[in-house]
Amino acid sequence: MTEMLLEQTQLEQEQYEERVLEIARVAKVVKGGRRFQFRVTVVAGNGKGYVGLGVGKANAVPDAMRKASERARKNLHPINLYGTTIPHEVTGKVGGSKVLLKPASPGTGVIAAGGVRAVLEVAGVRDILTKSLGSSNVLNVVQATLQALAQLKSPQEEAARRGKKVEDVLPFWDRRKKHG
Repeated sequence: MTEMLLEQTQLEQEQYEERVLEIARVAKVVKGGRRFQFRVTVVAGNGKGYVGLGVGKANAVPDAMRKASERARKNLHPINLYGTTIPHEVTGKVGGSKVLLKPASPGTGVIAAGGVRAVLEVAGVRDILTKSLGSSNVLNVVQATLQALAQLKSPQEEAARRGKKVEDVLPFWDRRKKHG
């Protein structure tokens, strides 16, 4: 029985792609001096529209990595995708960081760098244009990206909200194919 449970948890772990974004040494100033720890930031996703962020802190890097990956897998959230891209333009803002995400036509690729690229790739986005504005703090940029992805609405949802046909709210390259 326990062997079966172990195999099942291993299968669940294998289906998620994890990326280590940052390993930082952080200090807490106490009366006797400084206490150092390691903070690890990990992003996990299944490549099919689920993505999560985990931050772990410990005295040793391996322990912090284990904590971070466990938290990332626990914090998985679904995002609305439209094929290999996102349904519409969106902006996320956390602290001084601001991230702009724009849908791109098939074949464009992921035009992003650093933490934004890692988040989008593990989420399953293959074609997108991005711009990071403001602060380049890795943790805030990644959180702003996740916030932007959480704001995405499906074309059907947006069409119902606006009282339009689904074809009218599709990205321009798909509208062109249908009407042209």
